[in-house]
Amino acid sequence: MCSVCRECDLATMLSDGEAKELLSFLTLEMRADVKGQATGYILGLTGNRDGCRYLQSKPDFLKALVTLTRDPSIAIVKDCYHALINLSADETLHQPLVKETDLLAILFQNLLDPEYMFADRICTILSNLSRHERTCRDVFSTLQEQKIGLDKVVEIFCTEGFNKKASLHYLGPLLSNLTQLPEARHFILDKDRCVIQRLLPYTQYEESTTRRGGVVGTLRNCCFNYTHHEWLLSDAVDILPYLLLPLAGPEELSEEENEGLPVDLQYLPEDKKREDDPDIRKMLLETLTLLTATTVGRQIMKNKNVYPIMREFHKWEKDPHVISACEKLVQVLIGDEPEAGMENLMEVEIPKDVAEKLKELDTKEQEQMEKDKHQSEKKQNESPEGLER
Repeated sequence: MCSVCRECDLATMLSDGEAKELLSFLTLEMRADVKGQATGYILGLTGNRDGCRYLQSKPDFLKALVTLTRDPSIAIVKDCYHALINLSADETLHQPLVKETDLLAILFQNLLDPEYMFADRICTILSNLSRHERTCRDVFSTLQEQKIGLDKVVEIFCTEGFNKKASLHYLGPLLSNLTQLPEARHFILDKDRCVIQRLLPYTQYEESTTRRGGVVGTLRNCCFNYTHHEWLLSDAVDILPYLLLPLAGPEELSEEENEGLPVDLQYLPEDKKREDDPDIRKMLLETLTLLTATTVGRQIMKNKNVYPIMREFHKWEKDPHVISACEKLVQVLIGDEPEAGMENLMEVEIPKDVAEKLKELDTKEQEQMEKDKHQSEKKQNESPEGLER
């Protein structure tokens, strides 16, 4: 039996006395060697779902882990952050972590330090904790209470080399998660702040899929606010080229088609490559589709010749889920305008039976995507024949 499994079995059998003794080792004052063994043991527990669930009912252990992120020993701090990453990946631990400890305040304060060597682990934890709306609100509230604000997070994200010891790529998913909240979208879409204009170039950030995907997710969430579509598509923001370029390839278009495109998409070079991540391609298409919700959005996108780019993209794409998203967009671009009273697709009242059918189809599509993803991950994790794991 592996050490982690043994630890998880022991966890379920720890008496109150044994748990209390283990907890006494998890203090700043304890000898480094004893403390190191204790934190290593807790880290082992967090590598298993049963171990995480055991710690869910032990808030004192969670508090101890957070406290030990200030330990003088780098090895101990590293183990504590690794354990907190594992715990924050389990949704059932989100509320205990944010309600029973001062974790969020400590994470944000350390994130502001440009010399902090564990900043990437902090970004991962914050990204995990903000996935679901309930805890996402706690993360956003702590930002406000600590007088840090979303503007500081955006500034750090957009400052190349802010922390020489960390990439901070996972601030992208954090921003995406935060913009599930109307308050965060309101900040990003504030016309006087120019926040969204700072984020747009990252849709083509080659060094990190995580950062790219986070920004595209942020843009998609913001496009649910259809009252801003005309502004987003105007010269003041000019969002369209940033969404289309990652989907455009090297195919030759006719002179007439090129002339109608935004300047950045005209006469692309023969070595032009498309976004290589299918999830990001799908999000880009969903964002474009959201921008077709209003009459003015549809008209702008038709006038900007979006269709030829989508036509060539559709020929190239192989992923069935991305193809489906592309076809939904194309149907709007080449279809007739909705009848009077139904011009805003986000405000159209869908009959109950149709809504249920669409929900059923969407659920099936999501289940198939999860199944495909699981099979892909399983295949990647299979060891080569003759090698031990």
